[in-house]
Amino acid sequence: MRATLTVLGSGTSMGVPTIGCDCAVCRSSDPHDRRTRPSVMISYRDPNDNARQVMIDSTPDFREQALRENITYLDAVLYTHTHADHILGIDDLRPLTYRHKPGKMPLYATPRNCDFLRSMFRYIFEATYKFGGLPLVDLIPIEGAIEMFGARFEPLTVIHGETPILGFRFGSAAYLTDHSEVPGETLEKMRGLDILFLDALRYKPHPTHSTVEQSLKIVDAVQPKRAFFTHICHDLAHEATNAALPPEVRLAFDGMKLEFEI
Repeated sequence: MRATLTVLGSGTSMGVPTIGCDCAVCRSSDPHDRRTRPSVMISYRDPNDNARQVMIDSTPDFREQALRENITYLDAVLYTHTHADHILGIDDLRPLTYRHKPGKMPLYATPRNCDFLRSMFRYIFEATYKFGGLPLVDLIPIEGAIEMFGARFEPLTVIHGETPILGFRFGSAAYLTDHSEVPGETLEKMRGLDILFLDALRYKPHPTHSTVEQSLKIVDAVQPKRAFFTHICHDLAHEATNAALPPEVRLAFDGMKLEFEI
């Protein structure tokens, strides 16, 4: 099946422009240098020709992203981990959950992260009152590959500082964000990719994120046809960084759309 991946956000946790910053990238007039928090959406038609949309992470910028991309429906959300820049858009799922059929919108996360989300958003998951607008969502623990509407979403373990978190492979594409290390077994699961997304925060080393140099080494190891760097901070100007990258590697940008086989 053909699918489209839409980059909803390509920025780091503080976004670009960063509040209070006067650097060249934060003042840039290039729209590619305006980066909301990191998330992607995968759109495809199931075997019955129904349109399906699955999102990875719901950022604090989700409302802006959804309006920009005219998102009117979501089938599910997959979560990589529970840092604020990846989960705080849960409440803005509300209008989409009201249209979700049948039942509540499923949110997939590791069992530990389900516990965190249930505690963090107690007002949603332990509501004791009958009135008020709440997202109609269900937490579903990720125990292995997730089969959804004819597509398979396989969790991939990466290391974010000292914490194991998830990326996902879906068909000929894989999306990894917030990683400082990619274990060998995960590298093996990423063979034969058309599209690979990797964290590449900046050039300077960081304790919990990959650098441009480190992510280029992963590209060399995995050999995808195309690679895109995301979770980008204001150290990297879009045009200048792309000019220094190999032709098969590019910085992602908000609104980017890519086609692939799922």
